[in-house]
Amino acid sequence: MVNAAIVSLGWWGKVLVDSVQGKSDNIKFTHGWVRTPANAKEYVDAKGIALVDTYENLVKRDDIDAVVLATQHSKHKEQIIAAAAAGKHVFCEKPLCLTKADAEEAVAAANKAGIVLATGFNRRFAPAIAEMKKRVDAEAFGPLLHVEGTMSAPAGLFLKPGVWRADRNETPAGGMTPMGVHVIDSYIQLFGEIDEVYCQSFHRVVPNDTDDTTSVLFRFKNGMSGYLANMLAAPGSYRLQVFGRDATATITKPTLESFTYETREKPGEIEAKEWPGVDTVNLELEAFANAIKTGTPHPVPLDDIIHGTAVLEAIVKSAQSHKPEKVG
Repeated sequence: MVNAAIVSLGWWGKVLVDSVQGKSDNIKFTHGWVRTPANAKEYVDAKGIALVDTYENLVKRDDIDAVVLATQHSKHKEQIIAAAAAGKHVFCEKPLCLTKADAEEAVAAANKAGIVLATGFNRRFAPAIAEMKKRVDAEAFGPLLHVEGTMSAPAGLFLKPGVWRADRNETPAGGMTPMGVHVIDSYIQLFGEIDEVYCQSFHRVVPNDTDDTTSVLFRFKNGMSGYLANMLAAPGSYRLQVFGRDATATITKPTLESFTYETREKPGEIEAKEWPGVDTVNLELEAFANAIKTGTPHPVPLDDIIHGTAVLEAIVKSAQSHKPEKVG
């Protein structure tokens, strides 16, 4: 059993704990650290989690094997480096960092310490993404032409000024860090590296200083094009559609549970698959525990994580420059 510590217990920190606590034979949360312990007391008492007074003391404990970071993005690098120095494995919520240089430094510290470093791209574990990956690898689309993704949620309407998720320095380019990086990671998994991006990002209606409407054009190194739209003030939705010469396929629903496939040879004859009720957060933490216990690589390659961070950095730069930017 991997004994883990949760760091930060906001909304998503609780989702991470709830996905495995009392359900997994491989990982459990025994300790944690939060900035305001009184706010978390009722929750940690119910979950059997003991709070530690500082992060520094948390990573020094001999009775924990790993830390799970659900903290603000700008803190990730220093927290990963501290955990690695103490020999603790790290699961870090996405994005790993906000710049490629910081991501490379964090990964280098993990590699030097010989720890498992995983990033929270839970959509890697969605059966629909696996199905799309299988068909891309089998060249079922013929030459790939284009991919489109949209992801929206109304979360920005409820962010109060002053919270870190409403800080442009922590969440640049609107919905990119909470949502868009998931789609970018799927693009990298499916089609490889991205060469160039062009981003538009605006503030429209949310009651804070963040952007709520963001769109990006992509040029992939394999020659195909792509598009991504993120809205932080629209009802929750998700769509990822791949276009090839011979076929198109679409993943829909915020849970990514619906997949359809249609070929040029048989227009109107749609193959449909559904995978309801899959807990991808549980699956990503189980995979993290398995990598610790067996020494097998985590399913989300660190090279992909670094490249995805470079893509995010280029998107933020493009939103500011108002012109296309190469991915570093």
